[in-house]
Amino acid sequence: MPRKLAFDRILFVAILLLCVMGLVMVYSASAVIAAEQYGSPYHFLVRQALALVVGLGVMGLMMKANYRAFGRAPVIYAALGLTAFLLVGALLSPAVNGTHRWLKMGPLSLQPSEFAKLVLILFLAWRLQRDSSTINNIQKTMVPCLVLAGFLIFLVVLQPDLGTAVSLCIYTGVMMVTAGLRLRYLGYMGAAALLLLLMVVPMKGYQMRRVTAFMNPDEDPLGAGYQVRQSTIAVGAGGAAGLGLSQGQQKLFFLPYPYTDFIYSVIAEELGLIGSALVVGGFLVVMWRGLRVASRAPDLFGSYLAAGITMFLVVQAMINMGVALGMMPAKGLPLPFISYGGSSLVAGLAASGMLLNISQHSG
Repeated sequence: MPRKLAFDRILFVAILLLCVMGLVMVYSASAVIAAEQYGSPYHFLVRQALALVVGLGVMGLMMKANYRAFGRAPVIYAALGLTAFLLVGALLSPAVNGTHRWLKMGPLSLQPSEFAKLVLILFLAWRLQRDSSTINNIQKTMVPCLVLAGFLIFLVVLQPDLGTAVSLCIYTGVMMVTAGLRLRYLGYMGAAALLLLLMVVPMKGYQMRRVTAFMNPDEDPLGAGYQVRQSTIAVGAGGAAGLGLSQGQQKLFFLPYPYTDFIYSVIAEELGLIGSALVVGGFLVVMWRGLRVASRAPDLFGSYLAAGITMFLVVQAMINMGVALGMMPAKGLPLPFISYGGSSLVAGLAASGMLLNISQHSG
C-alpha cells in the first residue's frame, strides 16, 4: 500500500497558536483606538478574523496541492507577472500615509509587497534547483536571479518600503548561499546592496531620521526617536509577568501603530517576559521544524523552497522583534501571524501551507 501522506503536526500547531495569539493581541492593542476612531472596539479584530479565515482556506489549498506544481515554469512566470502588475498598480494608486503600498478595492485593501516575498522565494527555489550545477556561473545563474530579484526590489523601493526591500535582499542572498554560492560573491552582492542603501536612505528624509534616531534615540525623543523610545518603555514596564492582558498603557495613544509594527511591545508590556518568550519560542519551533522539512525534502526544489519560506517567516519575526526592543532601526515590517494586516496574514499562511505540503513528502 502507498504511504499515507502526513504533514508536520508540530509545525501546524505552532502556526495556529501564533495566529490565535495574534487575534487576542490585535484586539487588546487596538480596542481603544478602534472605539475612538471607528465607534467599535471590534473593528480591527473582525477584519483580522476574516483575514485569518481566508488565510486558513488558502493554507488548506496549498497543503492539498502537490508542491511540485508550484515549480513549473508557467506557474512561476504567471506569479511573477501578476506580482509585478500589482506592485505597479500600487505605485499608481493614491498615497496612504505618504506611501504607495496598497491597492484599494472598495472596503478592502491589498499590499502586494507581502506576496512579493513569497513569489521571489518561489522563483529562486525554482531557478536555483534548475541550475544547481552552475550556481557560481555569473551568466547562467547569478545574473538571471539577481536581475529578477533586483526588479522586484526596485518596485518596492519606489513605494517606498525600505524594510521590505532589505528583507528581499536578505532572502535572495541567503537562498543563493544555501544553493552553494561562493561567499566572495555574496560579499560583492552585499557591498553593492549596502552602496545602494547608502544612496537611497539620504534621499528619504524620514528614513535617514530613523537611522540617526536608532543610533541616538534621546537626541529627538519627541520626533524621530519617539517610536523606539515608547516601544522600549512598554517593554520595560512589563517586567517578568506583565501588567495583564488589556492592561497596557503605552498603546493608549502613546505607542504608534501598537497593533501592527509594534505589537510585540504590547505583548511584552501586558504579558511580560513570559509572554514575549512564548512568542520567541513559537518562532523557534517554526525554524526548527521548517529547517527539518528542508533537510528531508525529496528534491532540491522542495528543499530550497522550504528553507526560503522558513527564513521568510523567522527572519521577518526577528527583525520586527529587534525593532521593538530598540536593537534595530524602525523598518515597518509586521510580526508574522500576529500583527494586524490581512495581506501579511494571508501571505504568511499561504507560505505555511506550502511548507506543510513539502513536509508531507519529507522522509
